[in-house]
Amino acid sequence: MTLTELRYAIVVAKEKNFSRAAKICNISQPSLSSAISKLEASLGVLLFERNHNEISVTDIGKTIIAQAHATLEAAEKISCLADEGKSQLCFPLKIGAIYTVAPFLFPKFIPNFIDLAPKTPLLIQENFTENLCEQLKNGDVDAIFVGFPITEPGIVIQKIYQEKLVVLMRNDHPLSQYEKITPADLVNEKILLLGEKHCLRDQIIKMCPFCIENDTQKQTVGGVSLDTLRHMVASGMGITILPCSAVRMDYYNTTLCTKPLDDEHAFREIGLAWRASFPRTKAIDVIMQALNKAELNKKYIPLANENAKT
Repeated sequence: MTLTELRYAIVVAKEKNFSRAAKICNISQPSLSSAISKLEASLGVLLFERNHNEISVTDIGKTIIAQAHATLEAAEKISCLADEGKSQLCFPLKIGAIYTVAPFLFPKFIPNFIDLAPKTPLLIQENFTENLCEQLKNGDVDAIFVGFPITEPGIVIQKIYQEKLVVLMRNDHPLSQYEKITPADLVNEKILLLGEKHCLRDQIIKMCPFCIENDTQKQTVGGVSLDTLRHMVASGMGITILPCSAVRMDYYNTTLCTKPLDDEHAFREIGLAWRASFPRTKAIDVIMQALNKAELNKKYIPLANENAKT
């Protein structure tokens, strides 16, 4: 049984005449008759009663012809979906980013993506790395911006940029006189950190483990966002360590200052991750093009030459 045979049967049922049906199907009458006979043989039932030049549809034939209509409609829908799939930029693209990247990357990335793929709606969300990775594996998001390293099976990750971590403080803080600051210089400081689940918090604690030791003495305070930490520093609550993309002095330019953090681990790497099985490779290509147009290398250290890794 083939879709072509079902299509022939539908035409014969409509015309009730093999000669007219053959013309409509653009084949010879003997070929049409042979195709219908082959279909009936494969099904094991007669679809048509043949009486000289008169043809009628059997009761079971009516049921099968009705189902044949539905089958051909379903096949047409599959064909349409395949055609749409060939144009991979006509469907929404779901992109996630960790909280410490989204506010600084999306404003640069989104306008470029829209210019390159105006027919691809973007569905954007922010979340923690752990949650985003789970959503990526489940297909709830198509691609995510996260910090390195992540090691998830079936996930491809391409490094986008690397940026330094800096110490943010008030201009009147004693450390503001230093040319650069080492983790040892921060031992007696009140360091403001992001809350639990933030990978940047974990990275800073790894560099400066003393910032959470004897917390009652250190008075480490957790913030909900990098912007909140900036405001807390400006208000005199302590100092903090930020990626350079999040410094954004704006109206604090006469109140705050930054100093380089002198440590071999004082940087973070951000990458784009997607499922290895994700079929819309053109969408990933456009994401990369939009990132290149954002010229992140003017502010960050680019890693565009790194190969994608699974």
